[in-house]
Amino acid sequence: MDTPVVNVGIMSGKEVSFVFNEEYVHTETGDFLIGEQRALIVNRNIIFNGKLYEELFFEPASSTATFDLKAVTIGVDFHWQRKEDQRFRGALNLVVGEDAIVVINQVDIEEYLTSVISSEMSATASVEFLKAHAVISRGWLLAQMSKNRLLAKKQDETYQSAYRTKDELIRWYDREDHDMFDVCADDHCQRYQGITRASTPLVTEVINETRGEVLTDGENICDTRFYKCCGGITEKFENVWEPVSHSYLTAVYDSKETVFPDLTNEKEAEKWIRTSPEAFCNTQDKKILGQVLNNYDQETTDFYRWKVEYTQTELSDLIKRKSGMDFGDIIDLIPSERGDSGRISKLKIVGSKQTFTIGKELEIRRTLSESHLYSSAFVVDKTAISNNIPQRFILTGAGWGHGVGLCQIGAAVMGANGYDYKQILTHYFPNTEIEKMYW
Repeated sequence: MDTPVVNVGIMSGKEVSFVFNEEYVHTETGDFLIGEQRALIVNRNIIFNGKLYEELFFEPASSTATFDLKAVTIGVDFHWQRKEDQRFRGALNLVVGEDAIVVINQVDIEEYLTSVISSEMSATASVEFLKAHAVISRGWLLAQMSKNRLLAKKQDETYQSAYRTKDELIRWYDREDHDMFDVCADDHCQRYQGITRASTPLVTEVINETRGEVLTDGENICDTRFYKCCGGITEKFENVWEPVSHSYLTAVYDSKETVFPDLTNEKEAEKWIRTSPEAFCNTQDKKILGQVLNNYDQETTDFYRWKVEYTQTELSDLIKRKSGMDFGDIIDLIPSERGDSGRISKLKIVGSKQTFTIGKELEIRRTLSESHLYSSAFVVDKTAISNNIPQRFILTGAGWGHGVGLCQIGAAVMGANGYDYKQILTHYFPNTEIEKMYW
């Protein structure tokens, strides 16, 4: 198998400004271009240098050539969302999307991974943690590309990611957004910022040493997911995404211990979330956290256990805006179903006007926050009750992210404590083995 290339969706907009720092070739005209460039969309056509195009493709004239994109939004819909200029290697592809220009970077997968490792975390992280992350980032990408090809062959079959009745909406977010490229560049997929985040010789060495390595379950490349902090126990895949079980994406105690409480039980979940059990990811070690969290991630300090408070007015207005449904006053938030990590997969919202159930975890996190709650593993306290209506809600929660697969903070602690990358991978992805897909 040759080294694959990956098409990464970077951004979209009515106008795109970019700079070729060295010569790039416009493949349709054969023109060599350098310097500042600009493209606009008008009536579903791209205007570039006074001509109309349905698509533009620019190839680097040399292996060292780079291009800059202006005002790329990172952290879309998260609490630290912002814009920054970014620099990339590889080819630049501009495609007409839904009333916007879609900007795609076509790049060698190993070059892509070098950026992901530097973008997802500090390039100064421990060697074994970086190796583990290189393997799972590569495997996740190849698994998604394989899934995309399979879905493309089944064009007559609709990919279902939600179902609704008069009483509930259950929705999960995964592949339905990306039909023009393999993966996006933001946290929805893997954080990719080209060569904007300067990599170190160590990152390059780690990518080279694990070149082509992925986890398999004996038959297929594993869909190796990851996130910031599990909160003590990892979650099963089917409790977050489609109802499909994977033997390697199961509940794991993030500890040397293997026995953990049944957090699908409400009393056990409440006890777990209100306390702070020992776990690899239960750390305040700034040196370790600095390995995992980039500067904007470090704006979040409480993640193993956290609290969010809302007044009645704040919460009822928020839920109305985010769900598009008017519940009136919010009377209660009741977990109807929890996963193995304590994450709520179904939440009943009881209002003075109506009662409705939502799920899965990301739908819950989006509905109960201006951006995203850190996780859906939380318990609810209601205070200042007047005429049977709470005037204040306190959400006490555990973990940061969906909880499926590798816990980045826990894995960083394991790396700092002397575990090698194979032991880290075995811990978070049981029933797997490492295979080399290409050289």
